[in-house]
Amino acid sequence: MSRRGKIWLAVAAVFSIVNAGGAAYALLNGEWMHGGIHVVLLALTLYVVARSLPRRTPMLTEEPLEPARVGDERLEMLQQSVDAIALEVERIGEAQRYSAKLATKQDQGTGERG
Repeated sequence: MSRRGKIWLAVAAVFSIVNAGGAAYALLNGEWMHGGIHVVLLALTLYVVARSLPRRTPMLTEEPLEPARVGDERLEMLQQSVDAIALEVERIGEAQRYSAKLATKQDQGTGERG
């Protein structure tokens, strides 16, 4: 943690202690609104501190994949998908050419008779 982070953590700790003491004092004297505000500020401070603390990474039992390998696998899958799509587009094109050829033969056949 940086020096600046440590200073803000100390400020948050002091702020939390003051709010905890203020909440206890206000609630013991029957000042519910005043005590409630201190409790809310204390909870908010603790939430922000908990979110800003560095997280420990758990020990992994297996080695994670290297980013390059993960990228290579994804790239290979993408390449296979593109190849499959290209094959289907080629089949569609062949079917359209065949249909067009049949249609022109059919038109020529009916054109000669009439």
